[in-house]
Amino acid sequence: MSTATANEIELARQGKDYYRHTLRAKLEPEHNGEYLVLDVGTGEYELDGDELAALRRARAKKPRTVFYILRVGYPTVGRI
Repeated sequence: MSTATANEIELARQGKDYYRHTLRAKLEPEHNGEYLVLDVGTGEYELDGDELAALRRARAKKPRTVFYILRVGYPTVGRI
């Protein structure tokens, strides 16, 4: 099992903060259940009901970017 690096923890913190302060009011509740793939550095995002579709579009634009992913209106992306 791998552990999160300091960079990954910081990316998650920044992603959560950006979503809470900038995107939540704009996206909830109309897009609840959709997946948000966020470039934390620029604020650009892709939104889709299919997580992989959103990620593929984001990667097509910025192949070297590490994205923050969340499910709009939910505390987690999924369950194990």
